Amino acid sequence: MYYVYMIQSVNDQNQKYVGYTLDFHKRLVEHNSGSSLHTKQYKPWKKVIVIEFEDQLKAMKFEKYLKSGSGRAFAQKRFW
Repeated sequence: MYYVYMIQSVNDQNQKYVGYTLDFHKRLVEHNSGSSLHTKQYKPWKKVIVIEFEDQLKAMKFEKYLKSGSGRAFAQKRFW
């Protein structure tokens, strides 16, 4: 399975991150341990939503959409 996830910093609610992974729990541990350069300064992180896909291409396209202007607006309205 493939996962698109949205996480938010516990300490700074304005810091949000959208990602794609094969193992969400492992990836969240990486974010919280400081392994990710983009997220280490805002740790710890909490899960907002995780969406599971069977198709890799669909997951990758959805992640890309969420990182676009209209995708960010959609996420702001529906998830954050």
